[in-house]
Amino acid sequence: MNKLLNENKKTGLRAFIFVIAAGLITAGFAFADNALKKAEESVQEEAGNVLKAAEQTESEKAASEPPEESGGFSEKLGLLWKQTGIYRFFNPATDAEKAQERAAAAERKQQAESAEEQESFCGEGLGRFLMIIVGLVLIFLAINKGFEPLLLLPIGFGCILANIPVAGIAEPGLPGNPDGFLYIIYDMGVKNGLFPLIIFMGVGAMTDFGPLIANPKMAILGAAAQFGIFSTLLMALAITPLGFSLSDASAIGIIGGADGPTAIFLSGRLAPDLLGAIAVAAYSYMALVPVIQPPIMRALTSKSERVIEMKQLRHVTKLEKIVFPIIVLALCVLLLPSACPLIGALMFGNLCKESGVVNRLSDTMQNSLINIVTIMLGLAVGSKLAYDKFLTIQTVGILVLGVVAFCIGTASGLLIARLYNKFAKDKINPLIGAAGVSAVPMAARVANKVGVEENPHNFLLMHAMGPNVSGVIGSAVAAGVLLALCGG
Repeated sequence: MNKLLNENKKTGLRAFIFVIAAGLITAGFAFADNALKKAEESVQEEAGNVLKAAEQTESEKAASEPPEESGGFSEKLGLLWKQTGIYRFFNPATDAEKAQERAAAAERKQQAESAEEQESFCGEGLGRFLMIIVGLVLIFLAINKGFEPLLLLPIGFGCILANIPVAGIAEPGLPGNPDGFLYIIYDMGVKNGLFPLIIFMGVGAMTDFGPLIANPKMAILGAAAQFGIFSTLLMALAITPLGFSLSDASAIGIIGGADGPTAIFLSGRLAPDLLGAIAVAAYSYMALVPVIQPPIMRALTSKSERVIEMKQLRHVTKLEKIVFPIIVLALCVLLLPSACPLIGALMFGNLCKESGVVNRLSDTMQNSLINIVTIMLGLAVGSKLAYDKFLTIQTVGILVLGVVAFCIGTASGLLIARLYNKFAKDKINPLIGAAGVSAVPMAARVANKVGVEENPHNFLLMHAMGPNVSGVIGSAVAAGVLLALCGG
């Protein structure tokens, strides 16, 4: 019995020793494996540091060397060609290309969100007070001076609401609390570009493209006025202290088109933080067309040119007016699909008007729908006039560049009109070139007013409407080009 007990003790001791040994061996392997992993991670980290250093050295070397001729602008043109409808009809995007585009868009969005914001000129308390004063000034200009009251009035009131402390009217709500109502309006209609597109439908329903159809050559003047957009884009990039990116500069340059909905649409896509300043600049300069344009007109044209009388336009048939929006949309689909949201909304509204079979839809777009959206759009834009977004050095740059863009666009239309007269048999009054900016119908009325002052028998309104409405199309096309180049 004792012998059996002794054997059991020996067996248990052996088992205990075996378990301990197995545990030690396992722990040793685990420790060794952990050590190996740490060593491997350390080696990988060292290799990564070496690789980053090498890449940094290469990038510094590349920066010090002159750029190759094949890069930069040529690559942008290649990208633009690949985004045309003609190319995509015959070369559909592969799954890998779609995934790459989504990844690139996500990266651009992350970079925009993490970008350093400009500091405000002053503290929160004084900043809010100053912006409330700005809102009151906008309301005064809308009521007392009649400067674009349909939008400056809601923008000014939205500016006041956005700068009320504690209320959070234009801010997302804290956990458990609802969002501010202006934030909701902005998020549902401006951030996604819906409101500008609905306004474009209304503009299309109110626009008569007859003068442009009757004299298609006037589209040249509308295209010439868009020169202000791209020249201002280059100037914004050249002013390095302001730190504008390509997307920011593109959104600022579109002010030169004098098209408020397009400016809001593009800045909402490319530069949301600058939307308030860009929208205020665009609509302020549109309201100041009667002040800004006449001195430029008189400076760049002679007395003999301003008194030129133009022949009456031919009659445009209903069929031509119906076919026109379809042809324009087809060309946009083939050449610049990125502009289709704006062009499509504009041409849909115009087709409803010219077809004559959906008068209820056309009347709704021209009246109740566009009025409702204008209220929402104005308040949403005003919500972006918070003190920390508006009282910055960038805003000053935007206001200055905006008026420069507008002046260049006006001057370009006038100069191209004068150049046209050098080769054309039937001379045109170069004043209508100033109407190439898409401030419809304000720019056309100003051209007519200056023409009548020079020659009481000179009525240029219908002639100026040709470049004016082509300017609307031109600014939308320019916005599509910028979206394609910036990947917005």
